[in-house]
Amino acid sequence: MAGIFGLSSLSTTPDLPGGSDKGLHAVLYAGLGVLLVRALAGGLRRRITVTIALAATLIAGAYGVSDEFHQHFVPPRQVEGLDVVADAIGAGAAAFALAGWSIARGRRAPTGERL
Repeated sequence: MAGIFGLSSLSTTPDLPGGSDKGLHAVLYAGLGVLLVRALAGGLRRRITVTIALAATLIAGAYGVSDEFHQHFVPPRQVEGLDVVADAIGAGAAAFALAGWSIARGRRAPTGERL
């Protein structure tokens, strides 16, 4: 979150191929989604449920909203609703991919159950 905050504090951003920054938003928030899922699950070997993936997506989306609000105060940056959509899509895609992987692998909490 600090890294995203730092990037959104820059007055000018590098020019991206294609002219749109939505892909970058999705990639950055996918990373945030992965970190949030692991934190909410309680560790690397813990099972990831759909509830955890949803919670991570909602937290990342809320942070995306607050980040756009922050950008309102950084001249000449602009607030864009589609940035928040890209943030939520990136975080959600990563979070639910991890949940799907966890369900497919049958991971359980290390309490004597199968890992």
